[in-house]
Amino acid sequence: MSDATEREVPEPEAASADADAWEKACAEDLAAEKARRRAQYGPPPASAGEELRKLVDAVSEKLSGLQTPLLGAVAQGAVEQTVRQVVRQAKAAVEPVIERNPDVFDHLASAGSELLAAYRSAVEGQEGRWTRGSDAAKGPDRRDEGPGPAEHIDLD
Repeated sequence: MSDATEREVPEPEAASADADAWEKACAEDLAAEKARRRAQYGPPPASAGEELRKLVDAVSEKLSGLQTPLLGAVAQGAVEQTVRQVVRQAKAAVEPVIERNPDVFDHLASAGSELLAAYRSAVEGQEGRWTRGSDAAKGPDRRDEGPGPAEHIDLD
């Protein structure tokens, strides 16, 4: 007999039990880590879709409470009714989009953050060149190389 025929083959039930135990242990560790982070940092931020929903609600509340003293009482009632109708229509348009595509808003928020970081980096680089008075065509700024030869400045 060879070594291959003498070795015991693990039974599928034993391998499945080990995998289940590992999966359970990982899930417990993950739950404990999430609980620790919630205790330390508070609740995690809401998804971008939930934040959009909160924004729509906040704007609708502000618009509903908007009072325009320049209009008469009759016109004020008509304006309030129109504002409520516009808010209802906006909510009716936004809600289904959020429900069907919750991950899209997270991806858009992430892409927006990356674009902002790229823009900020480009602006900081350009500001650095402006403040040093150096242009890429001129080469590096001589002030970065330390003290140079003394120059005579005629003050008369």
